[in-house]
Amino acid sequence: MRTAAVIGTGLIGTSVALALTRRGVTVYLSDRDESALRTAASLGAGDVSEPPAPVDLAVVAVPPAHVATVLADVQRRGLASAYTDVASVKAGPQNAAAAHGVDQKTYIGGHPLSGRETAGPLGARADLFDGRPWVLTPTAETGRDTLNRALELISLCGAVPVVMDAADHDHAVALISHTPHVVSAIMAARLEHASEDAARIAGPGVRDVTRIAAGDPQLWQEILSANATAVADVLEEYAADLNAAVDALRGLTAQDADKQAAARETLVALLRRGNAGQSRIPGKHGSPRAVYATVPVVISDAPGELARLFAAVGAAGVNIEDVRIEHSPGQPVGLVTLQVAPESAEPLTARLTERGWTVQS
Repeated sequence: MRTAAVIGTGLIGTSVALALTRRGVTVYLSDRDESALRTAASLGAGDVSEPPAPVDLAVVAVPPAHVATVLADVQRRGLASAYTDVASVKAGPQNAAAAHGVDQKTYIGGHPLSGRETAGPLGARADLFDGRPWVLTPTAETGRDTLNRALELISLCGAVPVVMDAADHDHAVALISHTPHVVSAIMAARLEHASEDAARIAGPGVRDVTRIAAGDPQLWQEILSANATAVADVLEEYAADLNAAVDALRGLTAQDADKQAAARETLVALLRRGNAGQSRIPGKHGSPRAVYATVPVVISDAPGELARLFAAVGAAGVNIEDVRIEHSPGQPVGLVTLQVAPESAEPLTARLTERGWTVQS
């Protein structure tokens, strides 16, 4: 692929453009939002001029409700030899595209499963898709050249292709992406009027649960609207479990011993189901989940301390598989929890202790 066009310079569109330009592809950008367009161009994502000839691939990076109309327009203009989109919902845009007369031979639906809480081009990164799944939803009419262009795009962006049926995709993302966002937002909403004391002692647990609630409400309204039925179905099942948990918790305060025992059994069963489901989430780079050891290190809240810690770990020849940072309320220190291979934990602890770091037991 030598040339590409990206229509829509939000987080995903700009990240696609940055990934392609990094690999030497000439990218042409367009967006109705002149500010976003200029910002993306200033980041080195591409050129804002019209391409002198049809590009190899056009990537439509607009909200799901607008995919079909944009596709029809750019196809009518002959912008590219092949077309794809990056909307997080596939069946609706695919059906709407057919209704708008979009040439199905040169179009294939796509969805990179990656993102950030920061919306807009300023949150974009060229490595946003590295190692992440990128779903393609070809139909019986999809041309081989179009499929190959989309696969080349995924390769250039460092992602991993996954081929799915559009309806199956929408049910899957309702479960693993869209519903979690709603649940996170509902949990975060409980904090809106929380006392200052409660907010001040908030720790990593509530941060983990509410992190994705920071997403752009207008964007998420559009995403949820495009996949409303599938999300509602998952939320109904979630609500049934939630009601069962409420009943069980109430049952723990019952005077009847049998009711208390039944309530405990219900809670344990629910928590075990949670363990089982969480264990099915893939690990690093999509590989099977690995068991890591934790090395908790006390760190001062000062410039350069985190870099100094990472340098010490690197000098010990240990790879950090994951990291969590927790700040101590009202204190100039924090706790950095390093996740490393089990066999590395003990020697790393000894090496860090030798170098003056405080490692919690």
